[in-house]
Formats: sequence, C-alpha cells, structure tokens
Amino acid sequence: MNTYDFVIDNASFLITCDSTNSVFKNYSIGINGKTIAAIAPSGEINGTRRYDAQGKIVAPGLINTHTHLAMTLLRGWAEGVNLQGFLERVWAAEGAIMDGATAKLGTTLGALEALLGGTTTALDMYLFPESTHRGAVEVGLRHIGGPIFFDFPGLDGMQWNERIDFAKKWPAILTEIGGPAVPSYLMPHATYTCSPEHLAEIAEIARETASSIHIHASENENENKEVQEKYGKTPTQILDISGVLGRHTVYGHGVHLTEGDISTLVSRSGAVAHCPGSNLKLASGIADITTYRDRGVKVGLGTDGCSSSNDLDMWSVMRLAAHLISHTEGPERVSASEIFRMATIEGARALGIDESTGSLEVGKSADIIAIDTNAPHLIPIHNLFAQLIFAAGRDDVCDVWVDGEQVIENRRSTRIDFSVLRRDVEERMNALTSLKK
Repeated sequence: MNTYDFVIDNASFLITCDSTNSVFKNYSIGINGKTIAAIAPSGEINGTRRYDAQGKIVAPGLINTHTHLAMTLLRGWAEGVNLQGFLERVWAAEGAIMDGATAKLGTTLGALEALLGGTTTALDMYLFPESTHRGAVEVGLRHIGGPIFFDFPGLDGMQWNERIDFAKKWPAILTEIGGPAVPSYLMPHATYTCSPEHLAEIAEIARETASSIHIHASENENENKEVQEKYGKTPTQILDISGVLGRHTVYGHGVHLTEGDISTLVSRSGAVAHCPGSNLKLASGIADITTYRDRGVKVGLGTDGCSSSNDLDMWSVMRLAAHLISHTEGPERVSASEIFRMATIEGARALGIDESTGSLEVGKSADIIAIDTNAPHLIPIHNLFAQLIFAAGRDDVCDVWVDGEQVIENRRSTRIDFSVLRRDVEERMNALTSLKK
C-alpha cells in the first residue's frame, strides 16, 4: 500500500470534474507536496498525515473568473445605481482612500472571504497589483492579478509610459513574490477607457511577455453605444483590430455580444466571465451564456467586486446562473452539474490554467475543498449537484487546501489572525467618514 505525504480520507462523495465528470463514494486523495498523487477507494492508500472526510463532499476549489478583491472596502458604497452611476461613486471613494497599502488590506480581506467560501483561484483586476498580489498570497489564495491600464493617470497616478514599463516587469515581479503558481495577465480596463492605439500597444507587450489579457467588455448597452458612437465599432471589433484578441483574452461580463462578436470570440478562442449577480444588481442585462457555450465560447463564473455585487460568494453566483437559464430558456435547460463545472474546470479553462487546476486528477495541483453535509439543508442527498447548486452555501465549506496546504481549517484561516485584520480594516475605514455619499 502506497504512503503519501497527506491523505484526504474516506470522503462520502468525491467530485472530480474530470472529462467524464466522475463522482465517487467513499474515496480518498493522496497528496505529495503540492500535487495530487493518487485517487483511490478508501483504505487503499495511507498518508503520513490524514484528514477524515467522512460526512464531507470533497471537490475542486471554486474559480472566480472576474473580481476586484480590494473593493471589499467599498461594500455597500454605491447602491441604487446602474454601471455608469456605480463608476462615478466608486471612483470618487477610491480617490479618497486607496493607495498601495489600502489596496493590499482590502485584497487580504477579500482573499480571506473568498477562501472561506471555497474559492481557491481568482482573476482579480485592480490598481496597485503588486500590493494586491502580496496581500492575496499571504492568505494563501491562487491569485491572478496584473498591471492595469487607463488612458489617463487614474488614482495610482501612473502615466502611460510608466504603465508600459511596469507591465514589462510583471512576470519577474510574480516570480519574486512567489505563492501558488499563476500565469501573467495584463488588464486594460475597457475599450471606453483605453484607446485603440493603446490597446494595440498592450497587445504587443502581452506578446513580448507571454501574457494573457483580461478586460471589461460589453457589460451594458450604454457601454456598447458609447464605443459605437466614438469608433463606429463594437468593443469586440476594437479588441480584434487592435490585436488584443490575438492573445488569450478573458472578457469581464460580456453581456451584450452581437452575433458577429460571438463568432469573433470563438475564432480567437476568447472566454467570458459571467457575473450574473453584479449584472442583475446594476441592471446591465442577462448574458446568453447557453448560446455562448453552444457556439464554443469558454465561459466561467465570477462575482465581480464587492462594491457592485456586495459579496464574493460563488455559491450564490452558481444559483443565479442556473435560475437565469431557467427563467429565459426553461428549467429543462438547466444542468446543475454543468453549472458546477463552470465554477471549476470550465473556469480554469477560461483562464487557461486547466492543465494544472480546476479538477481533482492525478498530477494536478491540490486545490481542494471539503463541504460538510452535517446540516439540515443538506440531507438527504437525492441529486448531488442539485444539492450543491440549489441548497449548499459558502458557510458549508469547512476546509480548504491550495497547492496542498490547508489554508482554511474548520472555517478559520491558518495563515492570518482575523481579529487583527478586522482592526486594521476598521481603522482605515475611518478615513471614509468625511466623504459624503
């Protein structure tokens, strides 16, 4: 009998999210270092250390394909507004309180919230990316950040040439900071805040640094109208002409894509981060993700930032995504297992990291969550995936591993003292008291 560094033993259910969506009962996972080394029936593998998963559902960590973690500090700040009103309020607040240290603090808080809810990977767009990445890595999140681009200086005060110089250094900065391995991403904000000429320059830097690109695109109809009036093209057409879609590109939202946009995205192997909670709250619309997926667009799920969606709860995102399909297309079109895959392996595929995470398979990173079924709302289990999508919640996640390290144990961080983090956040937020809503 083989012995491994660590064994998650005797899981009541083991969800793999592999190519056949295998689900096993009474199974165990052997882990060596950061990697899954074995998956076998309980009793067939031993470990130097052991976690008893009896009564637990063991599954891949969730993947949030679009968020702004530092915006945890602005939760509830921009209510009762659409996207344009939201941006006005939030940018004013950010100008009052945000610097590198504050962005790191907010990201640490957001990363902890994400991990406690079972999210192990997040694609996170925010200013001061070196600071935010350090904050997320300290908590143990697999955090994909990257340089942000606006035509104007923005609250970080960076001029365009400084943004370009910083982007060229980003892969080396990732190596220096360390933490769970992540790809390099560049993050222009949107086609209405970055000119086509600047987007072309970003595309060239992405090619030089072997980076992917993440950008807001077609989030609401007003955005499409603004870009069309200014350039005579859709955001997707601008991104294609500028060369951005020549790199692996992930759209934040992608709610209002034309037939031509969808065809272009498919031909360029682009992806969409579907954020149903934020889109509904800001009245941005409902993305037709069934059509996107049927046509070949890779689709993951995202929460957006806490100042637009108010939380980082991927379980509510899954539920909303399912309900929206039922509302627009009929309940027979909803597949709970496919929704769960969009939050795991399909999210990883959207981000270009499916070779290393997103499913529980030998050779992949040990990014794993345990869900405690010892709760009235989780028994009995007639349909496992329906139970997860329509009944389970983030409070049911009890233990979380990233790269084989247990970063959440019995619903508490193993990395940081929450009481200290809470004190630091409350002290910093006193700076907001003079800013009127």
